[in-house]
Amino acid sequence: MIIDPDDYRLAEGKKVDLGKLPTLAKPVYSSKDDYETQLHKHVRRLKELQEILYASGRYALLVIFQGMDTAGKDGVIEHVMSGINPQGCDVHSFKEPSAEEMQHDFLWRSAQRLPARGRIGIFNRSYYEEVLVVRVHPDLLKPEGVEGGSGKHLWKTRYRSIVAFEEHLSRNGTRVVKIFLHLSKDEQRRRLLARIDDPQKNWKFNMVDVRERGFWKDYQAAYEDCLRATGMKAAPWYVVPADDKESARLIVSSIVLDALEGLKLSYPKVDSKRAAELKAIRGELEGDR
Repeated sequence: MIIDPDDYRLAEGKKVDLGKLPTLAKPVYSSKDDYETQLHKHVRRLKELQEILYASGRYALLVIFQGMDTAGKDGVIEHVMSGINPQGCDVHSFKEPSAEEMQHDFLWRSAQRLPARGRIGIFNRSYYEEVLVVRVHPDLLKPEGVEGGSGKHLWKTRYRSIVAFEEHLSRNGTRVVKIFLHLSKDEQRRRLLARIDDPQKNWKFNMVDVRERGFWKDYQAAYEDCLRATGMKAAPWYVVPADDKESARLIVSSIVLDALEGLKLSYPKVDSKRAAELKAIRGELEGDR
């Protein structure tokens, strides 16, 4: 099946109503075998493009994943990026800020982990937590030393900082792609229950996840404002229905491939000087017997 990433891309500057956006879309695969075939094809092509990205050294790709707990961020990263050469990719999962990180501006710790040109960077959560979870729980601002409370002015200034930051990255060779895995509250409940019963997953079950469900509407409102304020051509947001994990993975892999294809990558061209060097090296090797 053909997946068009633009079907999931948010229009720049328009109001976002997550209640009207699907968390479960029509499957983009016809069977389990078809899913595996498509994913393998995407992974193989992603590997090819990553090698060209690394060789060319002109651009970097930053992919940001956001979503409610159990939305499938870890699974998407594991499956979609399974064929990537670890030497050309870095994955960072952002947890609670350290004491040192809270002494800096809210973008500082993420800026330390940006991918260099030629590399792919994956952010499992990101600086967007500072306009999402911190907005829902404004008491978290106190350790950051933020003055002036947690009113609308603070979030608007942070949105402006984020937009300026991502525009700066885009101008300097980093392609930014932001993916919101859109999960329903009912599906989250099912996944939390399944996590309890699975010995391979219940180790990461946390009562905090359950308590956070009580703030579901607050999080949806925070996401809606954030997605509208920070979506732009230089760094678009994609809202991916996440209730079906397999469809979400295929959609995400299509979005990442589209971003890399859009860079129009190619291996470095060999100029006359380099051609002469290679010819000399060949002659030396052929004569070394």
